Amino acid sequence: MSMPSTPHEGEAERAGAARRRAGRLALCAAALAVALTAGAVVLGTGPDDAATTASVPATAPQLLASGDLAAQISALQSHLRAQPKDFTSWATLGVAYVEQARTQGDPSRYPQAERALHRSLSLRPGNDPGLAGRAALAAARHDFRAALRHAERALAENPYNERALSSRIDALVELGRYDKALRAAEEADARRPGIPVFTRYAYVQELRGDVRAARRVLQRALASATAPGDVAYVATALGRLAWQQGEYGTALKHFARALGADPAYVPALEGRARAHAARGETAQAIRGLETVVARYPLPGPLVELGELYEAEGEKDTAREQYHLIGAWTRLARANGVNADLDTALAAADHGDRRAALRAARAEWSRRHTVHTADAIAWALHVNGRDEEALPYARRAAATGFRDATFLYHRGMIEHATGDVAAARRSLESALRLNPGFSPVGSRVARRTLADLGGAR
Repeated sequence: MSMPSTPHEGEAERAGAARRRAGRLALCAAALAVALTAGAVVLGTGPDDAATTASVPATAPQLLASGDLAAQISALQSHLRAQPKDFTSWATLGVAYVEQARTQGDPSRYPQAERALHRSLSLRPGNDPGLAGRAALAAARHDFRAALRHAERALAENPYNERALSSRIDALVELGRYDKALRAAEEADARRPGIPVFTRYAYVQELRGDVRAARRVLQRALASATAPGDVAYVATALGRLAWQQGEYGTALKHFARALGADPAYVPALEGRARAHAARGETAQAIRGLETVVARYPLPGPLVELGELYEAEGEKDTAREQYHLIGAWTRLARANGVNADLDTALAAADHGDRRAALRAARAEWSRRHTVHTADAIAWALHVNGRDEEALPYARRAAATGFRDATFLYHRGMIEHATGDVAAARRSLESALRLNPGFSPVGSRVARRTLADLGGAR
């Protein structure tokens, strides 16, 4: 039986893990530089010929949900070396790279996706799979106006293109056009009912404050899911919804279902760790998040892990996680991703507060969503501009969407403006809805509420 490590050994191990994460980011950046100058091997160097359609390989678009995305990409690359004029498969490859970037937190895949989609549209200008792929890529890079434009063009070519229908919903949601997003979801459901549409319809309902409807739609989607990727995706969405309602045991069951379908599915691994953290199972939460960020150091899990370290009194180790956010942000921007919302949220609590406000203002200039409203409200608050912050905090709740972090932010802003009764209501609501919403924020909310004479 191995002996347990001493506290000093544990800290040394974690510091070593942080150095390895930093090294991985450096390797990613180096790989990106090679990709940008040399291009992907599969793209080749020959001139494009006239557009023709070769036989479609076994890796048709719907099979990208099979769970083994890397194998699907490899098969597509092999097929395209033999059939370089197959514009449909070029579009499928582009979308596969987008999906790989999303599930693995690797933005260096986006230039590869862009080149594959460009090849598809060069071979057959205006083909709807290529345009729909461009919509998905633009959405992944947070260029939602371009995503909407490409989706509309694809739907003009083929009104039943499922990816374009889905990307149109995504773009409208992320632009804050929630009424139009609901109509787009209803239209998509009428044209192409299926898991991609169901999950988006559920999210639109959640944003409108109808959690029961969102859960009902997701449960139906899960019941119809058969491909491992679909099961993992929908079960994780159900787990996230349960976590937001403070139903941590239910959330863990859903995340277990997701990981049963795909043991490496990062959103489910992250969700499971957050549920453990909310239940006070800190050691399990830290181990889970260390696994996540060692593979995919994204801002959300880095902040969560850092805050867990802070809660354990390990401030130096926490700061190492926050420093890695800047490295990810630089890598994301180098690959054409707009990272202002991520920057604003992370920097407001754990970085340069003025940079947080600049990023939040920049994002607000592009889109007015509940999330950008909350981000700019909080950035204004940490810069001491609470009177300006309050209207944004109120706007974050205007659709009926209930999020404990939003309520916490609003309560702290109300407290800073001297509205004790409103602050008490907001903080009590946050802790009643999701008492473990944040390792640091939950503790601050309880302490502030106690100072105000609140119930918790």
